[in-house]
Amino acid sequence: MTEIEVAVVGGSGLYDVGGLEDVEEHRVKTPFGDPSDLITVGSLNGIKIAFLPRHGRGHTLSPSEVPYKANIYALKVLGVRYIIGVSACGSLREDYEPGHIVIPNQLVDFTKGKRESTFFGGGLVAHVAVAHPFSTRFNQALYGAVRQTGAVVHNGGVFVTIEGPRFSTRGEANLFRQWGMSIVGMTTSPEAFLAAEAEIAYSVMAHVTDYDVWHETTASVSVEMVVKTLSANTHLAQEAIVKLLENYDEWAGNFPEHHNLADALSLVNDWGEIPDNLKSDLAPIIGKYIID
Repeated sequence: MTEIEVAVVGGSGLYDVGGLEDVEEHRVKTPFGDPSDLITVGSLNGIKIAFLPRHGRGHTLSPSEVPYKANIYALKVLGVRYIIGVSACGSLREDYEPGHIVIPNQLVDFTKGKRESTFFGGGLVAHVAVAHPFSTRFNQALYGAVRQTGAVVHNGGVFVTIEGPRFSTRGEANLFRQWGMSIVGMTTSPEAFLAAEAEIAYSVMAHVTDYDVWHETTASVSVEMVVKTLSANTHLAQEAIVKLLENYDEWAGNFPEHHNLADALSLVNDWGEIPDNLKSDLAPIIGKYIID
């Protein structure tokens, strides 16, 4: 199968976009279990693109239950080099209003250690540098594509991931604001970190659905509020993806993120000591570095 350059990991309404050709569904098995769902693959302007519903179709998986490792691994097996994570988020800033879109440039992990957040361990150690958890070059391309739709989009911001599935308390929201966080969501960690380990450039199109619970003059976040805003923004997200692929040749290339493991694996001085099953399981990720 022709390798798939771009993948979208998102929710309902983002299984495809208008004009998608040669649509197929793929079930990808991984050493880490099954991905969230079947992966829909199609072609747009000659570019292969994959869609994976993060929570499964019908939204059956909570943020803590999403099989993040299986999802990223499956996309790596398909050849994906760029991932757009489409997420709902609450705003922690007055100027990031509901209905706006944010392309964050920083990430804070405030989950509680329940989620498997690395491919490494069990005999193979890798320390991946994630000072810049989102791809700078891919962020710029995605920001430009969203701007072309006419949406209000903010370039930059600190995205804090909470465990969920509950929303924040007002005390937590005010603490995040004091820390300088911009938006809050439940799924970007460990998705971004696993993509970094898999050497996939990763960016987020975050849709602001509410002001979380800190705002004194607006209603606190609710499921109804989130669904209403996301539904309204589905077409906008699809349009942005089309614009991104139309300009593919202008931004695609060999990004630093595609070589994240070059230094991360520098401590490996004897591949013969690494368990064979681990080398086999992680071959799509570390294969180019293995020295027999």
